[in-house]
Amino acid sequence: MKDFEALLRLVAKHPVRRVAVAVAQDPSVIQAVEEARTRDIAEAVLVGDEREIAEAAESVGVSLDEFRVMHEADPLGAVDRAVSMVSSGGADILMKGYTHTDDFLRGVLNKEHGLRTGSIMSHVFIAEFRELDKLIFITDGAMNIAPDLEQKSAILLNAVHLANIFGVMTPKVAVLGAVELVNPAMPATVDAAALAKMADRRQYVPASTVGGPFALDNAISVAAAKHKKITGPVAGEADILVVPNIEAGNMLAKSLVYFAHHRLIGLLMGAKAPVVLTSRADTMESKMLSIAGAVLMVNMKRALQLKVGKVHY
Repeated sequence: MKDFEALLRLVAKHPVRRVAVAVAQDPSVIQAVEEARTRDIAEAVLVGDEREIAEAAESVGVSLDEFRVMHEADPLGAVDRAVSMVSSGGADILMKGYTHTDDFLRGVLNKEHGLRTGSIMSHVFIAEFRELDKLIFITDGAMNIAPDLEQKSAILLNAVHLANIFGVMTPKVAVLGAVELVNPAMPATVDAAALAKMADRRQYVPASTVGGPFALDNAISVAAAKHKKITGPVAGEADILVVPNIEAGNMLAKSLVYFAHHRLIGLLMGAKAPVVLTSRADTMESKMLSIAGAVLMVNMKRALQLKVGKVHY
């Protein structure tokens, strides 16, 4: 899969899935679920303040006749109800609405009715690079603040699984730092080298090609890699970018949107069900595309279950 139009064509052929939206009183969220509905991609349950949801829908000209609305005035209560609905099987996908990410994630991580699996959860931005004719997966820019080596290894694997779902079966993974040389004074470069060596020794399943440390330019630009005399199968050809910390990932992803106008999807991996996790400031299109990505996750997982039994997102 090389662009989001291919994603939309694919999921339009799949069964419609149900999305539970936590704190749904946001015009762009309501537009996104309406667009997903009209495309026969997903239906939505809107959880939040009923009056504010109605006002938000009216402001963008969307009728609520085709949606189920669950009234919960308290935002934290709305998050808990949406999470519980997904955890109990009443919905296939959880989506963040107009609420802070930390409040939303507290509900996802709730020990009683959350979406924990025992695996690490991590966030992946998927960016559409038409100039490179590919999708690039960026992780983790929204959940794990300063992951250690073990956590980065799990974050890397989550991104590889997501890349597989999007048809990139042996992704090239660049572990990023500020420079492409190992420097003990820069822990990110040491972690990157260790992750690359772990991959060389076939410690990762499913398969991926991991290299690092890379600076951003020589991870995605063949010309930059050649100019710096950096070689190897990942140099300039990365499909997945593993960032050193949440600040780097968040700034990188948002710079692609606001400086370069790339389209972006935001998804959470490692949970019991797909989770759409976008910024409140993201566009309707970004939120709708993220729903489409989550629907793809549901349908690919269920296809896998028929072949190999129980699998996790």
